[in-house]
Amino acid sequence: MCMTDEALFWRDALSAHWPIGDAWQTLAGEFDLNFRDEHRVYKVMRADCDDALVGLQVDLLAHLAGSHALIPKLVPTQTGASIQRINDADGKARLCWSISALHGELLVHSSPVDIGLSREIGAAIARLHRALDGFAHPMLQRKIKWDLREVLSVRDASRRYATHPLRDTLDKIFSQQTKDALSALSSLSSQAIHNDLNDHNLLCRADALGPLQLTGIIDFGDAIEAPRIVDLAIAAAYLVLNTQRPFEQLFALVAGYTSVIPLDDTEVGLVWPLLLTRLAQSAVNAWDSAGDANDDYLQVSQAPITDFLATHGDTMPAFVEAGLRRSAGRPPAHQAAREWVAANAHTAFPIFNRSLAEAPVLDLWVAGDDTTDNPVTPDLDQLTKRLLDLAPEDQPVLGKYREARLVYGAPFYLSGDHGATDRRTIHIAIDVFLPAGTTVYAPLDAVVHSAEVCDAEFDYGGLVVLKHTPAEDVTFYTLYGHLTHASAATLSEGQAIKRGEPFAQLGPWAQNGGWPPHVHFQLGMTDAPGSAWPGVVDPDLLDDWQTVFPDPAALLGVADSETTGAEPEPGATHDSRVQHSPPSLRLSYEQPLQIVRGWKSLLFDERGRTYLDAYNNVPHVGHSHPRVRAAVERQLRFINTNTRYLQPIHAAYTEALCARLPAPLSVCFLLSSGSEANELALRLARAHTGSNETIALKAGYHGHTVTTIEISDYKFSGPGGEGAPDWVHIVNNPDTYRFDAPDDNAGAFFAEEVASVIATLAQDSRHPGCFIAETFPSVGGQVVPPRDYLHHVYRHVRAAGGICIADEVQTGLGRLGEYFWGFEHQNVTPDIVVLGKPIGNGYPLAAVITTPEIAASFDTGMEFFATFGGASAACAAGLEVLSIIDDEQLAERAANVGHQLLHGLRSLASAHPVLADVRGEGLFIGVECADADKRPLPEVTRYIVNRLRDRRVLIGSDGPHHNVLKIRPPLAFTAEDAAHFLYSLSTVLSESALQTYR
Repeated sequence: MCMTDEALFWRDALSAHWPIGDAWQTLAGEFDLNFRDEHRVYKVMRADCDDALVGLQVDLLAHLAGSHALIPKLVPTQTGASIQRINDADGKARLCWSISALHGELLVHSSPVDIGLSREIGAAIARLHRALDGFAHPMLQRKIKWDLREVLSVRDASRRYATHPLRDTLDKIFSQQTKDALSALSSLSSQAIHNDLNDHNLLCRADALGPLQLTGIIDFGDAIEAPRIVDLAIAAAYLVLNTQRPFEQLFALVAGYTSVIPLDDTEVGLVWPLLLTRLAQSAVNAWDSAGDANDDYLQVSQAPITDFLATHGDTMPAFVEAGLRRSAGRPPAHQAAREWVAANAHTAFPIFNRSLAEAPVLDLWVAGDDTTDNPVTPDLDQLTKRLLDLAPEDQPVLGKYREARLVYGAPFYLSGDHGATDRRTIHIAIDVFLPAGTTVYAPLDAVVHSAEVCDAEFDYGGLVVLKHTPAEDVTFYTLYGHLTHASAATLSEGQAIKRGEPFAQLGPWAQNGGWPPHVHFQLGMTDAPGSAWPGVVDPDLLDDWQTVFPDPAALLGVADSETTGAEPEPGATHDSRVQHSPPSLRLSYEQPLQIVRGWKSLLFDERGRTYLDAYNNVPHVGHSHPRVRAAVERQLRFINTNTRYLQPIHAAYTEALCARLPAPLSVCFLLSSGSEANELALRLARAHTGSNETIALKAGYHGHTVTTIEISDYKFSGPGGEGAPDWVHIVNNPDTYRFDAPDDNAGAFFAEEVASVIATLAQDSRHPGCFIAETFPSVGGQVVPPRDYLHHVYRHVRAAGGICIADEVQTGLGRLGEYFWGFEHQNVTPDIVVLGKPIGNGYPLAAVITTPEIAASFDTGMEFFATFGGASAACAAGLEVLSIIDDEQLAERAANVGHQLLHGLRSLASAHPVLADVRGEGLFIGVECADADKRPLPEVTRYIVNRLRDRRVLIGSDGPHHNVLKIRPPLAFTAEDAAHFLYSLSTVLSESALQTYR
């Protein structure tokens, strides 16, 4: 019998006892059949099901009735029975019962699971435990394979899978860690628990683009009597899967639980080993059942379990415990050791037999004075040179503790395949740089805890950990990295070393991972071997890593105020901005970013978190391009002055820029901003035509000066605007998505509105001074005009005596890929071209290029001069940008990567109709969010933009209705960047909050 026929059979059979609704569907289950309609869930137990097991669930739900809002209620039959026996199609009796249907989707099919939901789940589990306290039933004592206390039998089964890639990980989990956990578990009191709080048994939903909220806890079929901590660990085991931030989810779950029921130290210490045990148990049970009838249900979590155990199974337990203790409100472990170090560090012997108190300190912070120029592939020779600048080679230089650094560029510092994923950046030790071969001395009496060689590139080289036990119940460890290989090889575990005894030497480049010679000195509250100590940690988990690895400054005899990193806090920066900046100066994103550095298509915040920039068009050839920087620095060495003097750099730049433009555009005015340039372009038009009548586009934006605001519909028609002055005439954007235009004549159709304005002006004996527009309207919604739109517009304007201004601030210099200028796409030549911010790659530079005839009209005797327009350094920046575009073939890249993006976006749009229109050329791309009737969805646009920001991908939004995703990355944007962007957007589009828009 096929599944559809079976579902129909049971719908008819159950309808004799319950009023069955119309919306009938089959639900997943491991052994039993589950169905639902719009009001109830119907459970049809397997033919050999024990009556007592059903009785347990019925009695348990009856016990919970009214005590927990998230638990379904029993629904009796029409005769009042809780359970009904019904024969199946083969004549076998099946126990059937019903419960109320809860609203929501299974957690496994919902996303994103944020910190708030994890806290909510934790609190709900605690409330469930309170409600279950006192419930008793004989079946709670039965033995089942999903009882964590029976897991050692699963361990035995795992031995049959000797070739499985997880075998070694499972062996570690099932070894002493699980045995210790089970021993501790046996000391705890027990009560009725759910015992299967996985992501198939939790329901949630998102309303109105809001976060997910917990709506139900279902399926008590595995309920047993056991310690409460088992339930919490099982829920944690599934919450950490399929998430970018598993430990933050785990800690939030525990914080939520302890907000209702406190946990003691034993319980806190069990969460992590029981979590791992449950995942191992699930993996082995799935292997054991592979190929049976229930295989699909049992295998559903195996891919994320395998991924999690492979990635996080070896995470240092001391770190996880630190986070769990903090979340549970428990004091940190090893407090006695911390207090001993604070009180007695002054007795430590100097590890280099010299004082370090006066040693200079490197500033390797993300935007520090000593950090390397390239934050992705650091230049360690440059770091060595900086060390020698600070002190002679035989004198120490210190590197800070808790410093956010970008010198860690090896792949193992990243958690993903792209640079804009989580990255370990926080140095959790102190460096002492001295020549290779320098002797290292023990600071205190010790024994060797571990000694090994880690010879991978950027690794520790020779590595030693000493164990110190200076008082009863006081134990801590010190780690020494980047030693000679012989230092590690000649030491043995347990070997005693006295205070002040030499025991190692600093390794040379070839033996210490390729770093400049130094010791990485780390204080630890963990007995893990040295190779398990992370010397660099995730910035979002810093608080808990600091608990395990406190500041070692005192043991080195240096002031922690000098050797502890202290990046500017975003909160303080924001407070200062609020106090000293106008409220009209807005920030992007609901959670603003503090960006301190950029490189190519990447941005970095104060802790080194990396963001993919698909938004900023100003750094045209890429953030912090070294050639632009070098060109400006070189010019600043000599002079940076104005155009009152003859300057070779000014002549070279204006000549190179004009050479890129068609004749007769050959006269160049240089200024500092696009606003200033558009202001000048309007003056040129008025001087040449004698008319200030200006035709501009709806939703257009041309700058922030008085005059450019007056012609910018985006501003004067928006909040705080005063409308158009009588000399400004607005025509519609040539937007073929928003307006119905004939496919074969769209350009002429839109241009006809310009002709109509001109005709109206003529009735009053007026004529247009100019038509001004972004050749591809950006603020207007990243609009791609019909191919011949400007051809028709320019013809109308010029016939009436006006001139045509092309605002190319957004589209010039190869952004469109195939077209170096936007007007080339339209097959026209403007009378004036305006360029702005991108031409200097962020250095203040703008240009107005026009014809000799128009320039002559402007020469009325009034001098033109802009103090910073055409300044030497600005010209150097602009000239280098032009060279880079050619040398790095950035226009060609824009064409290729733009094609990749547009193809990917259109594929996403076919699956997600909320992406109603995808348009663009090169790296000028817009995606309109609208419903099937073209109604704008600005709230969806905001959601997507902010969720991408949460995933560390930056785009903007624009358009008259603020419903267009604006994608205009630097031209350094790569194919890999595009793939990462598309993957991130696809993930966001699949989130639960957007599914109502499908």
